[in-house]
Amino acid sequence: MSTNFSSSRKPLINYSLAGLADIVLLLLIFFLLTSSFIPQFGIEVTLPQTQTAAPTKDQYVTVIITKDGTFYVEQRQVSRDGLFTAVQTAARNKTSLVLRADEDSKIRHMAAVGSIAKALNLRFMMATDRADPNQAF
Repeated sequence: MSTNFSSSRKPLINYSLAGLADIVLLLLIFFLLTSSFIPQFGIEVTLPQTQTAAPTKDQYVTVIITKDGTFYVEQRQVSRDGLFTAVQTAARNKTSLVLRADEDSKIRHMAAVGSIAKALNLRFMMATDRADPNQAF
């Protein structure tokens, strides 16, 4: 007794590309949306380099210290005396403070921002650039 596995039906040769088009469209929308959320900072600072960099949350206050000791809170220049008030105003409903300090800025300026973050019960993070692994410190 032999079994015949042949069929009189023709194989399906038409493929629907609707599912593939949906996936490509969703990926395009995803990349367009996520690329627009990358913060663009207009104040030039040279960040110190480290071997690892920690990701930051979207709920943070940004404080920038330039090489000459100028302070910026959320892209607005503030005086040293008005720094606490400016950070306190910007920190409503935010949980973290990210310091973007030039590598040539003074440590006392960084310490002042850190103490303000502690006084306002904000998590303090310092932005860095990833160092070249082949470069010696």
